[in-house]
Amino acid sequence: MIPTVALVGRPNVGKSTLFNRLTGRRKALTHNEPGVTRDRVVGEGRSPSGGLVLFVDTGGFEPESQVPLATLVREQALFAVEQAQVVLLVVDGAEGLASADQELAEALRRAGKPTLVVVNKADRSDARFSAGEAAALGFPTFVVSAEHGTGVAELWEALEQLLPPPEAEELPPPELAVAIVGRPNVGKSSLLNRILGEERVLVSEIPGTTRDAVDTLVRFGEKSALLVDTAGIRRKGRTERGVEVLSVVVACKAIERAHVCLLVLDGAEGVTAQDAHVAGLVQKAGRGVVVVVNKSDLLSREAKRQLQEDVEFKLKFLKDTPCLFVSALRGSGVSKVLPQAFAVGENFHRRIGTGELNRVLRAAWESHPPPGGKVAPKLFYATQVGTAPPRFALFTNLKGQLHFSYLRYLENALREAFPLAGVPVRFIMRGKQ
Repeated sequence: MIPTVALVGRPNVGKSTLFNRLTGRRKALTHNEPGVTRDRVVGEGRSPSGGLVLFVDTGGFEPESQVPLATLVREQALFAVEQAQVVLLVVDGAEGLASADQELAEALRRAGKPTLVVVNKADRSDARFSAGEAAALGFPTFVVSAEHGTGVAELWEALEQLLPPPEAEELPPPELAVAIVGRPNVGKSSLLNRILGEERVLVSEIPGTTRDAVDTLVRFGEKSALLVDTAGIRRKGRTERGVEVLSVVVACKAIERAHVCLLVLDGAEGVTAQDAHVAGLVQKAGRGVVVVVNKSDLLSREAKRQLQEDVEFKLKFLKDTPCLFVSALRGSGVSKVLPQAFAVGENFHRRIGTGELNRVLRAAWESHPPPGGKVAPKLFYATQVGTAPPRFALFTNLKGQLHFSYLRYLENALREAFPLAGVPVRFIMRGKQ
């Protein structure tokens, strides 16, 4: 088992900055605005002795707040503590000790987990907090600068004394990376929680609850998939400044590192222009797609048929894309999501034999050749030059590119002959120079 360390503390004390420092990459969002992190964000770090450690970044702990969202964040943080072997209580060295720090320390004492107090930002010129004051919380104390890395080596040394012996082997990479994308408040987090069977991420009626890209590994038979819940994506003109802009950037990066995207739509609202915008981002990135219409329990059979037609028409640039109707709230249809994602994943990495490829494309070419002017257009041969997504080179006697409508005709011929549902097809012209 890989040991787990949870980072907890008040909002804006630098937990995410420390998390990024310990994992060695910028995975958690950091911003001057308090309360940026809300869900549990998990990342791997490697100790100085070479062992793997899982770090869990949590939202800002506000013990007295009765705001529903703050309550959900608090529950997620306490769950992370329950699952961890060691807890890092991060406090703000520039701001000083607060009553919330003391209440959180008391909660950790009751939990009985080994805890280290990390005094962050103590290198700042306006720091009013010393390690001696932090010792009043009753745990071993370390002074660090998460931003600059000072004191982190000493923190690692203390962590290694508390953690089980290191596991040097790498975690096996998942066979499939799946990003759950869509505009705000369509039910992406509810869908992830339903697939996992637990409240892994925050769910709230407040749009924009999810801000980080939250990675979760899930088993599917003998296979595994990395599910990534993302923030709702809006067009630039409608995106607020600050944290939301960063959240959209993180969501777009999640699309780029995925193999397949689950494009979640709100069945009660139908296909909107914003849905088409998100679908365009997925298409541009060249990822596989499964359209997931959520809240389908609110739709009649006729409404579902009409919505299916709307998906095919308004998102027609997503060629041959599977469409599932689900209810994340009630669970209906959710069992089909992962099997469909893996099927599209297989198509995303599909390789077609050169002989079969040329048979299909030559038949299509000879049946309906492209306009060639004075010289009869010829297709010498075609070959697949890559996967993820499938890419094909066409060697012809033509100058320049074929018209996009003719490439679409060739693409349709390939889709009729080979299983390519849900994935884009790319053509590369190798014509006469």
